[in-house]
Amino acid sequence: MSKSSKSSLDDRAATAALSPFELKDELIKAAGGGVVERPANLAMLNAGRGNPNFLATVPRHGFWQLGLFAMRESERSFAYMPEGVGGFPKREGIEERFEIFAREFKGTPGIAFLAGAVSYVRDQLGLNAADFLYEMCEGILASNYPVPDRMLKLSEIIVAQYLRREMIGKHPFVGKFDTFAVEGGTAAMTYIFNTMRENFLISAGDTIALGRPIFTPYIEIPHLNDYKLNVVNLDASVENNWQYSKKELDKLRDKKVKAFFLVNPSNPPSVKMDDASLQYIAEIVKERPDLILLTDDVYGTFADDFVSLFALCPKNTILVYSYSKYFGATGWRLGAIATHEDNIFDELIAALPKDKKAVLHERYESITTEPDKLKFIDRLVADSRTV
Repeated sequence: MSKSSKSSLDDRAATAALSPFELKDELIKAAGGGVVERPANLAMLNAGRGNPNFLATVPRHGFWQLGLFAMRESERSFAYMPEGVGGFPKREGIEERFEIFAREFKGTPGIAFLAGAVSYVRDQLGLNAADFLYEMCEGILASNYPVPDRMLKLSEIIVAQYLRREMIGKHPFVGKFDTFAVEGGTAAMTYIFNTMRENFLISAGDTIALGRPIFTPYIEIPHLNDYKLNVVNLDASVENNWQYSKKELDKLRDKKVKAFFLVNPSNPPSVKMDDASLQYIAEIVKERPDLILLTDDVYGTFADDFVSLFALCPKNTILVYSYSKYFGATGWRLGAIATHEDNIFDELIAALPKDKKAVLHERYESITTEPDKLKFIDRLVADSRTV
C-alpha cells in the first residue's frame, strides 16, 4: 500500500471517529474558515447555521437605553448613599420619569423603540406601563431573584402574545398557555427530556419517534445512559420536498410510540411542514390522544405564514421557541417552553399508579404544599434546578 493510500485511510478513520459537531468544525476549516467576503451590496445574511452572521440592532439600542434609564432609577433610590452604591428602582412615578427620560434623549438610537415598546404594552396589550417599566428595570439591573421563578409576570403575557402571533397566527386556537423562560432551545430540550423521565412519561426501553433530518443532539440524547430509549425514525426526503410521507407519519399510529420529537422548519433543510402534513398528524392524534408531541420551532419566524403543530394539537404539544436565530442573539440564550393550560402531560401524571405518585409527591413536596397538583410546566422549572 502506498503512503498516500495509507494516509487517506487514516484520515477517513479519524473523520469517522468525530462527533457531528467536531465534523462540522472540520468542514468549516476545510472550506476556508469564515464567511466568504463579498462586496457590501451583495452581503448575504445567513441564518441557516447555528450562529447567524447578523443581529438585530434596533432592539439592542433599546436595550442599552433601558439600562441607562434603570441606572438612573437605581441611583435615584439611594441618592443619599456614597457614589457607586445604588438601590432597587421605585415603582411610584416611574412612568412619568421615563417620559422625561425619553424626551431628554429624543433622537438617540433606541429611544423611539423603547417608547414604542411601552406604548405597545400599555395601549395594545392593556397592561400597566408603570408595572412593565418596573419589571424591566428590575430585570436589567438583575437586582432581585425572578418572581415568579418560571417567568416574570408581565413578560410571560408579552411573550405569549408573540408566540401566539408567530406560532399560531390566524389558526383557530382555544384557551391559554403557560410559558417558561429558558436559556435557549438546547436547554429547553434538556429540561424536557429530564422532566419527562422524572415524571415517568418516558422510561428506559420506551419507544419514541424522531422526525429527520433533525438537529444532531436530538439524535444522540435518547441513546444516553440517562434515557436508553428506542427510536423510530420518520424520514422526510428530498424527493418529497423535505416533507414526511403519509407512510412515514403512519408510524405514529403504533401505540408503542410514546412521543414524537421534531424540528419545524427542519434543520438543516430549513423547510416548514406543509399544511397537509400538519393536518394528517392532527388526525392521528385524534386516534392517539395519548401521543406526546415535542416541536422545536426556532426557525418558524423565518417562514411566511408559519403554523406550528402546537396550533393544531395544543393539548398534546410541548412548544420550544428560541429568539437566538431570528434576532441573532445566540450568546444571550433566550428561549421559551410553552404548554397549553389543558394538556395531556398533567393528565398522564395524574393517572400514574399510587407508588409512582408517592415518589413524585416526595420529590416536589419541598416547593409546594400540594405537590400532586403541581403542573407539568412547573415541574420543569423545579427540575431545571434539581428541585
